[in-house]
Amino acid sequence: MSAQKSAPHELDKAFAAPELVCPAGTPAALRAAVDAGADAVYCGLTNATNARNFPGLNFSVQALEASIPYARERGTKVLLAVNSFATAPGSAMWREAVDIGARLKVDAIIVADIGVAQYASETHPDLRLHLSVQAGASSPEAIRFYCQEFGVKRVVLPRILTVPEISAIHREIPCEIEAFVFGNIGMMSEGRCSLTNYVTGLSTNMDGICSPASEVKYAEDEKGNLSAKLGNYEIDCFEKGESAGYPTICKGRYLTPARKEAYYAFEEPISLNLSSLLPELIKAGVTAFKIEGRQRSRSYVKSVVSAYRAAVDNIMEGNEPDLSTLISLTEGGKQTQGAFKSKKWR
Repeated sequence: MSAQKSAPHELDKAFAAPELVCPAGTPAALRAAVDAGADAVYCGLTNATNARNFPGLNFSVQALEASIPYARERGTKVLLAVNSFATAPGSAMWREAVDIGARLKVDAIIVADIGVAQYASETHPDLRLHLSVQAGASSPEAIRFYCQEFGVKRVVLPRILTVPEISAIHREIPCEIEAFVFGNIGMMSEGRCSLTNYVTGLSTNMDGICSPASEVKYAEDEKGNLSAKLGNYEIDCFEKGESAGYPTICKGRYLTPARKEAYYAFEEPISLNLSSLLPELIKAGVTAFKIEGRQRSRSYVKSVVSAYRAAVDNIMEGNEPDLSTLISLTEGGKQTQGAFKSKKWR
């Protein structure tokens, strides 16, 4: 049976196909994303200059240099995330990361810190800059500032905007728009989470580490119930046989004086999935779809990228995409459209 038409045929005539920007936490994941059809991959170095600074993750300079030809030979761009906030007295490390990206001729540097953006624009004026979601630029005025001062060519929008709001911003800014379409929902104000710093002393935004593995502890009681701790704080407790997630503060269950039962005080484990909104996002002016997950396995990367590659291609051809299998890859088996559809989402 032929696929039903869901998007009008004029979509592929009036709009260019959006770029599919995919996570590459390791060289193996980079190859998996490229082979699955990524238009671009984003990765980070093995230090605090990127917001996914976990042991066993990311690229040494040598590994990045060796991986770039694999992507380029297959028509895939390589973006380097230098998207944490530079801290004194070690800010030279962020400048060095920009220099490395320029020397290796990556297709763009993803920056969040104003000082890093200024250094990149002044020292390497031909280096393409993308503004990270960590910068939290969600208004036309803020985005135009980065474009005018540092020559930013693309902004990754925070996950707090509805599709109509994105469309309105698109009409008022001089750069491309990239939006997350799958993966971690990202809570509170992007780039401003201090919860893990409060508990562990390590910052998501300055050290690139959210809930470091060295601070994670599990303990099982005599009934088989499992408690999960981050540092000295119990984040969650799971009954015997219940699926236990990785303990991050924002997705833990807590007891409070106002409530007798433990509940998700900040955010429940759930994944963003905008598969049904892709045509609307294209019409709103989004030119790049971003998949989150540099800490995920290469099998996960292959599955998600393959599904979204087929979806984008089908949409541009005016066909109905099949993304029914993605629910099995969401956190907790749950998915949401977050604020993209309605501000009523918590």
